[in-house]
Amino acid sequence: MFKFVALMVAVGFSGAAFAKADCAAHPKSEWIKESDARAQLEAQGYKIKKFKVDGNCYEIYGHNKEGKKVEIYYDTKTLAVVKSEID
Repeated sequence: MFKFVALMVAVGFSGAAFAKADCAAHPKSEWIKESDARAQLEAQGYKIKKFKVDGNCYEIYGHNKEGKKVEIYYDTKTLAVVKSEID
């Protein structure tokens, strides 16, 4: 029984670690262009290793201006931070 409970806890935590951000859905015509979004974020000091569309979000992987590793989800229309993880 203990192994079953431990397995369920591990599965529950692994699912939470990979939970996606819940960005608002905007018509594509209202999205900030990817190149403009990337330029704005880089101007804020982010060193972007990967920039991608994830559902209704822009998502970056890279480092902030303090050199800390980041994974950040942004609203595609406003570039407001929806979810962030900083190491």
